[in-house]
Amino acid sequence: MKKTIVIKQAQEVEEEFHARFSCKKKTYEYQIDNSPYGSAIFRNLTYHIPQKLDVKWMQEAIKYFVGEHDFKAFRASGTSSKSSVRTIYEAEVYEEEDKIKIRLTGNGFLYNMVRIISGTLVEVGLHKIAPTDIPHIIEQKDRTKAGKTLPAHGLYLMSVEYNQ
Repeated sequence: MKKTIVIKQAQEVEEEFHARFSCKKKTYEYQIDNSPYGSAIFRNLTYHIPQKLDVKWMQEAIKYFVGEHDFKAFRASGTSSKSSVRTIYEAEVYEEEDKIKIRLTGNGFLYNMVRIISGTLVEVGLHKIAPTDIPHIIEQKDRTKAGKTLPAHGLYLMSVEYNQ
């Protein structure tokens, strides 16, 4: 039987600790296979887009997400969060061979927020949205202006940080 989870460390925490709500930073990565034919091995681990994406445009666009914003345009309908204001500390798009990786670090994320931001960046990469349109989409707070929600199989939680 193959191990899928490994415990590297455990420590005692205060009674008030909550794994989700005590978190100070999270980092997510969305992985896109941008090769012409995709991969049989990674088909359920990355999102395949055969059309060549303009990574430079995506890199320009992602900078607009950094900072504190109302991300109402980037949340799924029916979200139970009282506030849609979040802070993105770091945001980058980079390439590794045929893979494009979108990495976001923030103080919290709304339901489907990373997948919707990634979908919006794909629209930018396809030249359907200009990088300079991102601030307007954020300001309008209208979900219909942002890109589609990409599938879950490209999304990875990379790290969770707590105050020590």
